Amino acid sequence: MRTKDDIRVGGRTVAVSKPDKELFPDDGITKAELVDFYRTVSRPMLTHLRGRPLAMERHPDGYGGKSFFHKDVPDYFPDWIHQEEIAKEDGTVTMAVCDDAATLAYLANQACITPHPWLSRVDRLYCPDRLIFDLDPPGDDFEIVRWTARKLGDLLTTELGLRPAVMTTGSRGLHLVQLLDRRTDFDTTRAFARQAADLLAARHPDTLTTEARKNKRRGRLYLDTQRNAYAQTSVAPYAVRARPHAPVATPLEWDELDDRRIGPQHWTLRTIPDRLSEHGDPWKGLSRCRRSLGPAQRRLDALVQEDAS
Repeated sequence: MRTKDDIRVGGRTVAVSKPDKELFPDDGITKAELVDFYRTVSRPMLTHLRGRPLAMERHPDGYGGKSFFHKDVPDYFPDWIHQEEIAKEDGTVTMAVCDDAATLAYLANQACITPHPWLSRVDRLYCPDRLIFDLDPPGDDFEIVRWTARKLGDLLTTELGLRPAVMTTGSRGLHLVQLLDRRTDFDTTRAFARQAADLLAARHPDTLTTEARKNKRRGRLYLDTQRNAYAQTSVAPYAVRARPHAPVATPLEWDELDDRRIGPQHWTLRTIPDRLSEHGDPWKGLSRCRRSLGPAQRRLDALVQEDAS
């Protein structure tokens, strides 16, 4: 077994230790293959990582072994990796910021299978530039997630004037993501998301809920808006998940939701490169969908009043 490989990424040399170590032994996926994957997807992926504090989900013994979330930067990280001191409740923490392909490769070498970026950037930490609705099935039926994503997407787009995007999480469900103009703080954004979720749940009370307690949901799908808060993270688009066969969080075109073959773990580390090569990135140009919450909030307030009357 090789002990080390030196690779060139973006003008930097990154040492890959134990490149033949299997991180997904069921499929023979090695650390070297994980590093190569993140080099391959770095162009579209970095648009969602640059400038953001990053929590590292590390699996040094492979996806089935002991894992941990690493928020603070270890002393041995090279000084060319962007680091920022971030305020937290009891002080500060120095966090990594993934601004380039070399950093992404370096993190993969640290067995960071899944990077989890913040919803805000370091130059305006308290004002998110994205809003997220997290949709997981109450059981194993993904069709309810597909249906809910359509209903929520229609509400946000047709009735509120927003332009959300949709992606598989590589785990159990879907994320709906709305890019924002960074003029509202986290409290305002989270309140908007919860109000929109409450409205949709009120329209479909037998199917949807915003009840956080599982024992109160009675088999309904939970419209989760809890990620929309300071210091919360979300799985990055094109991130590998620590699950069998290395599924990948994958941006979708909206019409792909109609394809019943596509589930939350449909694409993997080994199939995403071909998807990108053949079809490109579905979220290319997503920045044009950025919106202010002000007009949407006024529309939402009016809808709540109309539905209540």
